[in-house]
Amino acid sequence: MKITIIGAGNMGGAIARGLARGSRVAAADITVADPDPGKLDSIKASNPHIHTATSNREAAAGAGIILIAVKPWLVKEVITALDINPAKQIIASVAAGIPFSEYTAWITPQPATLFRIVPNTAISQQESMTLVASHNATREQEQLIISLFEEMGPTMLIPEKQIPATTALASCGIAYVLKYIQAAMQAGIEMGIAPKDAAKIVAQSAKGAAALILKGDTHPAVEIDKVTTPGGITIKGINELEHAGFTSAVIRALKEAGKG
Repeated sequence: MKITIIGAGNMGGAIARGLARGSRVAAADITVADPDPGKLDSIKASNPHIHTATSNREAAAGAGIILIAVKPWLVKEVITALDINPAKQIIASVAAGIPFSEYTAWITPQPATLFRIVPNTAISQQESMTLVASHNATREQEQLIISLFEEMGPTMLIPEKQIPATTALASCGIAYVLKYIQAAMQAGIEMGIAPKDAAKIVAQSAKGAAALILKGDTHPAVEIDKVTTPGGITIKGINELEHAGFTSAVIRALKEAGKG
């Protein structure tokens, strides 16, 4: 299966590198297209077997999967300039905010097999939480796309209507987790911890908390109870978070992001 990625920016480049490191697709079967030679040189430097091109149309010819990884306002221009064969090619896009109805209006002839993919920036570390929605796809095609992205982190198939909410949780949500890490680091520095040490301590604590949920089949409340002993320092800190509106702020932030 040959894959063409159109767009060599942060997300397109991270996906290309991640796929090339995986076992599902050979690097020689990946082509990345972008008008910026510098971005293509960076892709080549990461893996010389990945093909690069400055022509989207030429790069997409013969690809089984065409992955659109450009800014949302460029998607229509990119897609309408391609010579797509819906009978032989799958179109996937990581562009935010564009529904399947717009893709079907841009692609002729129909019906086309379409996927909307919502990774987050941790895909560069192969630790993304990726959401996938499909249109006119078989179960085999859905499993193919999921298997490709699962090599870069857990991947979940969802209905299109859930994309705004899951984008808030996974794609925007990673920024909110990082904001907590940044704030905790600042507290550690104020208490005399070196910045690099504070970063490592807090980041590993966040990673450990995530591992408890992902690997332990448990609930945050259960794990919190384990460390909040009566009269202890942890419950004092948690109560301060609640007095400051921590839970409410997180809920409001995610709901606001989920509006799109």
